[in-house]
Amino acid sequence: MPTEPEPLTVAQAVQRAAEVADPSGVDADIGDFVLYLEDADEPITAVADLSDRLEGARRSVDPEGDLPGVTMTAAVANYLAYRRDQLDDRPEDLLRLAARAEFDGEPPDEVADWLAAQGVEV
Repeated sequence: MPTEPEPLTVAQAVQRAAEVADPSGVDADIGDFVLYLEDADEPITAVADLSDRLEGARRSVDPEGDLPGVTMTAAVANYLAYRRDQLDDRPEDLLRLAARAEFDGEPPDEVADWLAAQGVEV
């Protein structure tokens, strides 16, 4: 019997990121992002090019880069790869910390507006 928890997979990180960015599960674009990576069952720590992989998935759903919910879902998933200990943190905290990490504290205006609408101050 293993004594440690199973490693976090890419799909699990993306699913958690989607729950954080869209708690009600109504954003179809975020849903498409999750579907794009739903079979990514490798441990998140084993993916050497995770940022590129998440960016490719984001671009497949949002080629224009104008869907801040999808952008932040990818950012939270990427953040969780490095901070797996924060998987169960409050959504507002994860959004704030992921935005700071992803954009060096200076998110693009559309992302900043989206975060503000979620009650998150970067």
